[in-house]
Amino acid sequence: MIYFDNSATTAIKPKIVGETVAKVLTSGTYGNPGRDSSDYSVHSSDIVNHAREQFKTLFNVPSTDLVTFTTNATESLNTVLKGLLHSGDHAIATNYEHNSVIRPLEQLKADDGVEVSYLPFDPATGQLQVDQLEDMIKPNTKLIVCTHASNVTGYVLPIEKISKICQKHNLLLVIDAAQTAGFEDIDIQKMHIDALCFTGHKSLYGPQGTGGICLREPLEIEPLKSGGTGIDSFNTSMPKYYPTHLEAGTMNVPGIAGLSAGVQYVLDHGVKNIQSQVHHLTDLLQAGLKQYPEIKIYTPEDAETTGVVAFNVKGVDSADVGQWLWDEHQIATRSGAHCAPKVHQTFDTVSQGIVRLSLSSFNTEDEVDTFLQAIKNMMEEFRKES
Repeated sequence: MIYFDNSATTAIKPKIVGETVAKVLTSGTYGNPGRDSSDYSVHSSDIVNHAREQFKTLFNVPSTDLVTFTTNATESLNTVLKGLLHSGDHAIATNYEHNSVIRPLEQLKADDGVEVSYLPFDPATGQLQVDQLEDMIKPNTKLIVCTHASNVTGYVLPIEKISKICQKHNLLLVIDAAQTAGFEDIDIQKMHIDALCFTGHKSLYGPQGTGGICLREPLEIEPLKSGGTGIDSFNTSMPKYYPTHLEAGTMNVPGIAGLSAGVQYVLDHGVKNIQSQVHHLTDLLQAGLKQYPEIKIYTPEDAETTGVVAFNVKGVDSADVGQWLWDEHQIATRSGAHCAPKVHQTFDTVSQGIVRLSLSSFNTEDEVDTFLQAIKNMMEEFRKES
């Protein structure tokens, strides 16, 4: 089997990730972090604190206090957006957004009267039309929220340009890094990112059910959840100081331990080295697919991208392509709408969907060669049928 669906989750992870999770669950020496002074609690606190230190290093976070753990990027984005935006505020997103941004914004629009605008991109080039951004800013605009990279095409948005506009107009910048954490160099201080929302189960090679929020400085975010924290127990509100402010309830210590092991893999191998390895494979994929005039590639060649190649075969539903690749060659891809409706509306692929190949550092040239041979076979069959 070949796994080309790493933008959904990295199914193949460093061996140490599973071993670390198993150790926490089976050793009988890990309890609740921050709840008492026993070794059980201290061992778990050490895991969580070490993970915060790793993220401080990976994303250049000013303090470990500004690293908050959640269950995924979706919870992180819901926490930040619903905790910052209130009635009368205006937020700007883009047409590249995943539903983890669109749905919270549209819920805030319907329930609280928050205004929402979406910056378009050019379907011919895939480039975000940043030149229109300043014209969309209103007196009540509070923040710009955008994905760091499209989960459909792999296009990396020009965050530096967007950040400069935010700084010029004193707006907050919220970034959905689900597709880039562990794959792109991210420095939240240099890039002036106010809130970075990430998930652990993709290019960070952690378990599902892990994620977090990294802040450039403390923000007044109303917590999405409230509950026990182990400290300040007579306060009926969530403590105001970070990271406790956004971390109600028992923490996912086994998950955070596995995430920590995944992050260590990224730190040891280097983001740039991983990126270079994956880009080499995606270049081979693009070159192979370009041989067929019936295939349209949506991943731009003249822009920065992640490890994604998105394409369609003319006149063939994307689901049929994905199913054929799995049935005939056991190659796992992703087809359909990818939880990104505005991308498909812009590309006019609402009915057809898009086939996405997404690679990780565990994929190989042999797997790419096998895929391209499969595509050759598929195209021959489709041509016969047509």
